[in-house]
Amino acid sequence: MSSLEQEWIAVCNLDDIPPLGARVVKRPNGGPVAVFRTDGDAVFALLDRCPHRGGPLSQGIVHGGQVTCPLHGYNIALDSGCAMLPDEGCTTPFSVERAGDAVLLKRSELATLALDEAAPVAPGPAA
Repeated sequence: MSSLEQEWIAVCNLDDIPPLGARVVKRPNGGPVAVFRTDGDAVFALLDRCPHRGGPLSQGIVHGGQVTCPLHGYNIALDSGCAMLPDEGCTTPFSVERAGDAVLLKRSELATLALDEAAPVAPGPAA
């Protein structure tokens, strides 16, 4: 097996992800990764945590190239992990590839990205 083949790990098949939905990939260290499928079968992967208050993006609604957080309605771009204006903040994106029907994530990113990011806390009302 080449080093390139070792770098990518199959996490599921495309059909394991519902259209306009997500599948969660757990990691031994760090928070889970949400793998999203658009209506055109494009696949994206983000840390499964909204940058606003840490809501589970995998439970959000996928539309176009975005997912809407189920807690407070933040719209997050699937390609960058960044909130759409007027909201602010970003969650960590992960590289994703498809090999036929297999969905692959980078082994090195799963092992290193966003391991010690604290869950975000939105500021409370002004006193």
